[in-house]
Amino acid sequence: MFELLTAIGLGLAVLIPLSNPLTTVALFLGLSGNMTIAARQKTIKMTPVYVFFIMLVSWYSGQAIMNTFGVTVPGLRIAGGFIVAYIGFRMLFPDNVKQSNNDSKEAIDNASSVAFVPLAMPSTAGPGTIAMIISMASSALTNEHSYPHWVIIVAPPLVFIIFSIILWACLKSSNIIMKFFGKSGIDAISRLMGFLLVCMGVQFIITGIGELTRSGFFN
Repeated sequence: MFELLTAIGLGLAVLIPLSNPLTTVALFLGLSGNMTIAARQKTIKMTPVYVFFIMLVSWYSGQAIMNTFGVTVPGLRIAGGFIVAYIGFRMLFPDNVKQSNNDSKEAIDNASSVAFVPLAMPSTAGPGTIAMIISMASSALTNEHSYPHWVIIVAPPLVFIIFSIILWACLKSSNIIMKFFGKSGIDAISRLMGFLLVCMGVQFIITGIGELTRSGFFN
C-alpha cells in the first residue's frame, strides 16, 4: 500500500505542474463568456472526462499509436501549436453575434467540442503532458522505479482519476470567478487569453521545429 501511495504521489507531483489546471480554468473563463448556463455546466462535466481518457490512452497505447501513424513528439507539438494559435486568434477577434434562445441547443453541442479542444487537449493534456505520460509508461514497462507489478497496473488510472477530480473542482470554482468579474471582465480575460494562446501556439511550433532540427530531420 505504501508503494501505491508513493507512486500516486509521484505521478500527481509530475502531472499537476505540467498540465496546470489553473491555466485551463483561465482559458475556460475566456471561452465561456457567451455560453448558456447549461452549456457551461456540460463543459465543466465533460472536460475532466476527456482528460482522463486522453491520459489513459496515452499511457497504455500512446507510443503504439504514434509509431503506427509515424507521428513524432515534435510533430505533435507543431500540430498542437497550429490548433492553439488558431483558437487564440478566434478568441482575440471574436464574432460578436447575439445568441437567441433557439441557439441554446447548438451552444450545448458546441460545448462538447470546446471541452475536448482546446480545454482537454492541448490546454490540459498537451504535447508535453502526453510525451511525459508515454515516457513514464516506457519506464514502468522496464520497471526502472522498482515498483511491484500490481502498483504499475493500479497506480496510473488512480492518478488520472484524482487529477481529473482536481480539474473538475477547479473548473467548478470558475463560476464564482465568473460572477465576480462579470460579462465585461470575462470578455477582457477572453481577449487576453486569446493573445496568450497565439503566443503559446507559436512557441509550440518553434519548439517542435527546434526538436526536429536537433534530431537531424532537415539534414
